[in-house]
Amino acid sequence: METETINEEIKGVELLRLMYERRAVRKYKGAPVDHELIQKVLDAGRMAPSAMNKQPWKFYILTGKQTIKDFSKEIAKITAKTFIKSNTGDVLKTIVQLLHMLKEGELFKRPDPIFHGAPVVIFITGPRDNEWASLDIGMCAQNMMLAARALGLDTCPVGLAKYVEKTDIFPCLRVPVSEQVHLAIILGHGDETPEVHKRIRENALFIE
Repeated sequence: METETINEEIKGVELLRLMYERRAVRKYKGAPVDHELIQKVLDAGRMAPSAMNKQPWKFYILTGKQTIKDFSKEIAKITAKTFIKSNTGDVLKTIVQLLHMLKEGELFKRPDPIFHGAPVVIFITGPRDNEWASLDIGMCAQNMMLAARALGLDTCPVGLAKYVEKTDIFPCLRVPVSEQVHLAIILGHGDETPEVHKRIRENALFIE
């Protein structure tokens, strides 16, 4: 991909506006996302900084409705087994809070419990032997989510997507053993406008 000059409308205050407007959206309209827009979101991720410019990320994209549902249900099953085996209420509480669920177990009753009906799921992997990959992928994912917002799309990072590696359906992604899944980003035309959560401000220490 050739580096292009950033459009004036994305500079300065506009970029700040996108940062403040971005939300984790968990309800999507059924409309598909144009392939060209998906490519633009991926290109934005590719522009992220990375340790020694290794650009460790790789993307595995699902767009088929049934395929996404199949992956979602398999990941949900593994997630349930994982925190049941842990035998700690804190794990269940954390998962429920992260997914904004109202009742324990509701997650596993939905037709698409992990990806929330989004028409695009992008799994992001990195090399297992790269200790900085998770940081690099975090910056890559943020670029992608901001780019999506600029393009009129909504997203949500899905940490539970990493459990796909423990499912029977995982080989369908064709991820080599040298890579590991860090997270997924769901992408689409949002059908909700989540409220802004209060931000912690007492977390900066200036040292002269």
